[in-house]
Amino acid sequence: MDKNEENVYSENLKEDYKDALKRLIELAEESLEEQDFDSAKKFMKTAKQLIEMEDLVDMLSDLFPTGSDEISLDEPDEINLIEDQKRLKKGLRTPEKQFVMPILESIIELGGKAKVKDVLELVYYKMEGILSSYDYEPLPSNPKQQRWENTALWARNTMVNKGLLAKDSPRGIWEITDKGRKFYEEKTNNL
Repeated sequence: MDKNEENVYSENLKEDYKDALKRLIELAEESLEEQDFDSAKKFMKTAKQLIEMEDLVDMLSDLFPTGSDEISLDEPDEINLIEDQKRLKKGLRTPEKQFVMPILESIIELGGKAKVKDVLELVYYKMEGILSSYDYEPLPSNPKQQRWENTALWARNTMVNKGLLAKDSPRGIWEITDKGRKFYEEKTNNL
């Protein structure tokens, strides 16, 4: 297996983890709405195990790197779709880290907290010149959702884990934390 194949495998695995985790969370939320607490608990336990497994895979990836994670914006993208799996090769979609500042800026502009759809709408306009054609494609696992939206949702999840966005905001609301504001101000002051 060459480095490109390893990178594709790694990217596919990460997307599969994210898709599975998202589905488990949806099933847990549905179970809670139906007051089926035993099922919700089982779905959340499985989600936790999946997160732990993903952390282990990430740790192993760090120990045995397959190539650079940095993407040059100056180099043209290659059209390298894996036809049989309909998965993108690594580097074709916009990485999560490029969503951080537009998400923070959008939430600040919306008053510090806002509905997900309002934040995503602003993020879309802020990233219009950054997103590639691949970002606008529907996800193989969810044809109703474009790839960029899914990446933004995962960026939000990472931002919550890093304390930039509130963990305890109501469902469907994204809220910036003091740490998130400070991070945003530091980054914008350094531009």
